Amino acid sequence: MPQPTTPDRRTGGVVPILAFAGIVVAVMQTLLVPVIKDLPELLNTAPSNATWVMTATLLAGAVSTPIMGRLGDLAGKRRMLLTSLAIMVVGSLVCGFTDNLLVMIVGRALQGFAMGAIPLGIGLMRDMLPREKLGSAMALMSSSIGVGGGLALPLAALVAQHADWHALFFGAAGLGVLSIALTLVFVPESPLRAQGTFDVAGALGLSLGLVLFLLPITKGSDWGWGSGTTLGLFAAALVVLLGWGAMELRLKAPLVDLRTTARREVLLTNLASIMVGVAFYAISLVLPQLLQLPSATGYGLGQSMVVAGLCVAPLGLTMMFTAPVYARLSATFGPKVTLILGMLIIAIGYGAGLGLMSAAWQTIVISVVVGAGIGLAYSSLPALIIGAVDPSETGAANGLNTLMRSIGTSVSSAVIGMVLANTAHQAHGVAVPTMHGFHISFLIATAAVAVGVLLAVFLPKRSTAPAGQLRASSEEDANLARAEEVLAAFRGRVLDPAGAPVARAKVTLIDRRGRQAGAALTDADGRYALAVPTGGSYVLAATASGHAPRASAATHHGEDRAVDVDLALEALAESVR
Repeated sequence: MPQPTTPDRRTGGVVPILAFAGIVVAVMQTLLVPVIKDLPELLNTAPSNATWVMTATLLAGAVSTPIMGRLGDLAGKRRMLLTSLAIMVVGSLVCGFTDNLLVMIVGRALQGFAMGAIPLGIGLMRDMLPREKLGSAMALMSSSIGVGGGLALPLAALVAQHADWHALFFGAAGLGVLSIALTLVFVPESPLRAQGTFDVAGALGLSLGLVLFLLPITKGSDWGWGSGTTLGLFAAALVVLLGWGAMELRLKAPLVDLRTTARREVLLTNLASIMVGVAFYAISLVLPQLLQLPSATGYGLGQSMVVAGLCVAPLGLTMMFTAPVYARLSATFGPKVTLILGMLIIAIGYGAGLGLMSAAWQTIVISVVVGAGIGLAYSSLPALIIGAVDPSETGAANGLNTLMRSIGTSVSSAVIGMVLANTAHQAHGVAVPTMHGFHISFLIATAAVAVGVLLAVFLPKRSTAPAGQLRASSEEDANLARAEEVLAAFRGRVLDPAGAPVARAKVTLIDRRGRQAGAALTDADGRYALAVPTGGSYVLAATASGHAPRASAATHHGEDRAVDVDLALEALAESVR
């Protein structure tokens, strides 16, 4: 059992530093939004080619999230977080020194590769924070995508309006360097490691399949949704992903554990994540255009680039402020309820937006309401995922969940872009979005949220704690609940020979004098946790009906840190033989 390698390092600064890293990475998504309409002229290329500057970041981010998550589980989450940030800095510098389209696309892809920092940060929090702080910390980290995007929009608009547009990339590089320095100083490495090797073939297969899938989504409006190119790429993506899935199921150490992913809670949470991603990106596409359209159109609000950015900024700020609210709601009702509540608030915001588009202050109201809902929904997702997977798999599992959000934003971008293009009218040779198109876009987002609510309703009911705490219904269960609330503890799972969880197994903690120091019952997933009275040597004894008892020696060094100990029980028939 690996022990913490940095016991003297304090974790007080971990949450803000990791959240800052997430914000820095999320800045890349909206960095070029203020100048997107000028990219063809700035890069001396056609508009269809210029869209690749945005698409490259999206594709690279989608591909990198599960890969970096798995590498973090194997080689160290802090190490891979630093690698992600370093790649982002290199990509920013590449973009900052070029006006060439191909070089810019390469640099933007490197920037997008850093999206893996989000699941890595969540995994680090899961490994080193006490349970009572974990809910709000994960909520803040999960919301950092929206916070970074919301804050970047007005700041990027201000820079682009008053300086050379390359300054955007140099500023991003500076933020990346600062985040690397803070991580090196304040964030210790996690001692938890997954077993196995890195699945290179799985990484290549997933990358190819995702590119083939996301490419026609982002370019379908230009190529035509019924064109041979679009349909051919979708068919190729289906073949590649099915073949990749079959290969992953046969491997002992796959990139993505599809058996775990197929579990009801994980699957429904990931599907709901796609819906939340669709809703999140819809408002980011609609409101800035509505605000900047000239008032001569009869519905445009005629605001400057900077003012439009400021009106949308509350979207991200509200997401940040909902993190502590989420922690309290989740502690009382559980992450499933907060996910449903968040999506209902999003639906209310979009519904109100159908009648509140005639003044700049009304767009601020929409941003605040939708941002609050997205903040609650995004904050619930990692808690649901972490509660359903083993601690050593949190990086890969949250990486896959972040991937689902990326797919949602990709679908939203393609569909909303198609709607706005097909409903636009021509004015002096320029396509101008219409209010009808804006309304349809909001209705699509509302429909996506409705699907997400339906998926969330069928999530299995879990305990109210953010990371799998059990409901105390007996003396043993009460001991387990108290142990989950403190950091100094033994925790783990009780499994049968096939690796399946053993529910209602009794785990007894015995001190060096042979006295019982605590007891707990495992939950449906075989999980237990026991508070440690003091540091020293102990024996963990597990018993369960139909299984032979098992005892294992374990040592706790007295630091404020949990020690993971899994216990394997043999069936009685096997033990007799």
